[in-house]
Amino acid sequence: MGSHRRLAPSLGPDRGSAVAVGLLTAAAAALGSVPVGPAAAAPHGDTRAEVDRLHQEAEKATEAYNKADERIGLLRTRARDLQDRVARRQQRVNGLRESLGSVAGAQYRSGTDPFLALLFSRDPADYLDRAAALDRIGAHQAGVLKDLRRTLRNLSQERAEATRVLAELERNREAAAAHKRTVERKLAEARRLLGSLSPEEREAHDAASRARRDGLLPGTGDGPAASARAAAALAAARSVLGRPYVWGANGPSSFDCSGLTQWAYAQAGVRLPRTSQEQRNAGRRIPLSQARPGDLVVYRSDAGHVAMYAGNGRVIHAPHPGARVRYDPVDMMPVSSVTRI
Repeated sequence: MGSHRRLAPSLGPDRGSAVAVGLLTAAAAALGSVPVGPAAAAPHGDTRAEVDRLHQEAEKATEAYNKADERIGLLRTRARDLQDRVARRQQRVNGLRESLGSVAGAQYRSGTDPFLALLFSRDPADYLDRAAALDRIGAHQAGVLKDLRRTLRNLSQERAEATRVLAELERNREAAAAHKRTVERKLAEARRLLGSLSPEEREAHDAASRARRDGLLPGTGDGPAASARAAAALAAARSVLGRPYVWGANGPSSFDCSGLTQWAYAQAGVRLPRTSQEQRNAGRRIPLSQARPGDLVVYRSDAGHVAMYAGNGRVIHAPHPGARVRYDPVDMMPVSSVTRI
């Protein structure tokens, strides 16, 4: 039998939040509590604006990382399937070659062409029986040869596809690593800027952030959800209020923005794409004026942030590094679109 070498990629089987949680939890926690939107006035307005800008850019890089990471998972599964198919196809090739080789070997060892041997048979009936058997053997051998050619062709195509998939997998690994470095750089710069605030400014900053949230936590929405699954997703999101934001995380102990909405809808039996850009197109677009609890609210022109409408003009979301899952005003930043799942 031939070699069954596998073209296995070096990536491990785990994906999603496990890729990033361990690496950046400490960095995220060190940022402190910094609201995203413009509702609260902050000391050092220029510093606050720059921190917000850095958080937005980090979030954009996070969604790009999430997209590459999701693609890595799909490619890893595809590569494993192709490797299994290549191994099975190689086994088939080896078996067909052995089948053909056994017939050819018998002919070689006899030293006589089987057709000539039958031609000189003294018993005509025996000759005819043997001739018929030889015809069947010849037809079978021709079929085996045809099957071998087809199998070899398929094997070549699947090996080429496996090579292509593994190359794309490596490109996505490199892209994910680049996005990870971008996120870390942006968060480090935001942390440095926050560290430049005086203790009084930082205290005022934190007080403004707490005041902004305190009035928003009560309440259960201003109307029914659009569907049972939307209600279930909203209940799931509410169940993790207070969990920390960690970029690249999709629950249940920590989340980034699209990780929270993906996880919440998964608890309702609905599979959402990983990124905010893809979630924007996962359902039916509706005007903000028609938003119902459980609808997804996507922000900014780049669709770089996503939240879940909770009613009463509020959303639940995972805001940014250093913050926790919480309620905020639906207009905390420019709304790009609203999607009903």
